Amino acid sequence: MHLKYSFLAAVRNAVPNNSISSSPPYMKHFSLLFLTLQNVTSILLLRYVRTTPGPRFINSTAVLNSEIQKTVLSILLLIYEQKSVVGSFKLLYHAVICNAKDTLKTGIPALLYTLQNNLLFVSISNLDAATFQVSFQLKIFTTAIFTVFLLHRQFSLVQWLALFLLFFGISLVQIENMTSTTPKQDVNAILGFISVVSACILSGLAGVYFEKILKGSDTSVWIRNIQLGIFGMLFGFLTAYMSDGTEIKKKGFLFGYTDLVWIAITIQSAGGLLVALVVKYADNIWKGFATSAAIIISCIISM
Repeated sequence: MHLKYSFLAAVRNAVPNNSISSSPPYMKHFSLLFLTLQNVTSILLLRYVRTTPGPRFINSTAVLNSEIQKTVLSILLLIYEQKSVVGSFKLLYHAVICNAKDTLKTGIPALLYTLQNNLLFVSISNLDAATFQVSFQLKIFTTAIFTVFLLHRQFSLVQWLALFLLFFGISLVQIENMTSTTPKQDVNAILGFISVVSACILSGLAGVYFEKILKGSDTSVWIRNIQLGIFGMLFGFLTAYMSDGTEIKKKGFLFGYTDLVWIAITIQSAGGLLVALVVKYADNIWKGFATSAAIIISCIISM
């Protein structure tokens, strides 16, 4: 239990401390349940819509739409938190516009998150759901490394050994998948694995850097999410234009979008906010249990 808490503490998201003590008891169980369901549903649904026959949506447009949705959701949550629409926008104006220098700090993690999201779409399209879920847990290992270098925290030898064992176990799963005799069409396991590892590195760096920003002030986590969303939308638009501009002009921005695609994007957008809710109403140990449960469920379903 102590080791599990130490690992999860490296990847935790900061939330206002005064929100925990006054939270309704039932919110803890609801947030944990929804986070588990979100993890399972998001991976399985994204892979389904990317691998089923028919026109495929353009990855970069989905990332941009996800950033738009997360920003809108964060604004709504800020309004709910402040209990005032006018008061929320005044607070937002002061935090984003008047304090522009502070807002610019979120540009770096926003860029890293945008790149990570694009890599995740590539990896999901080329790996089965179980392998992707397990491989993406490498972000715990990369986050621990960046925590040591950027936040100057220390891990015990036993904790580092456990992290290396985790990395070794995930590698074995990937090797078994790549050498499987089961034929797979239109997928590239090597590309998928490289993409998910790269996403883990970016996730660790972005998470720790964002944690450092959060702990340097008492700014609301929802305002920070909105600041991230502003840059996320900017970088998402630039990525879509530079990497897929020609294809978007030819096929259209919403080419390949179906009801299931919109649902998948919305579920993915809600994921980051659900993590914040779990940390707010429960703690990081329970967040780890929810993620672990999602991995087990995904493995069972994808068999």
